[in-house]
Amino acid sequence: MTAISLLDQSFPATTAEINLTQLDTEWLVIYFYPKDSTPGCTTQAVGFSCLKDQFDALNTTIIGVSRDSVKAHQNFTEKQNLSINLISDKEEILCNHFDVIKEKNMYGKQVMGIERSTFIFHNGELVKEYRKVKAAGHAEQVLEDLKALQSA
Repeated sequence: MTAISLLDQSFPATTAEINLTQLDTEWLVIYFYPKDSTPGCTTQAVGFSCLKDQFDALNTTIIGVSRDSVKAHQNFTEKQNLSINLISDKEEILCNHFDVIKEKNMYGKQVMGIERSTFIFHNGELVKEYRKVKAAGHAEQVLEDLKALQSA
């Protein structure tokens, strides 16, 4: 699970189909979140969108992934004025590849859902991962870590 090259296929996204292996970027941040338009997921998506210019300056593409439909992503993007692309992973191909589907407790009931997780890639190779992410302040943390990785 360390190389993007294992994922040479296209996925539906907010603006168009995305093939992660064909992105023209040196650095890639992929973050997984449970559901569009929920408080934590909104905090996280808005955080990444607000910092998009700074990520762009570091030659870094940010992509969010959830199991929501493209239409739900488009509504979420419009409502929150998001500037990042969101992939719809209804078949859980990416979720399973990155092992982010976990058993969660929802109102006392055990369900399978996406564990908030983020991955940083450099030239297609995984260089840092975050599991069990807290949404607030996460985009800022990823940006600082990315700067440190690039200056190392």
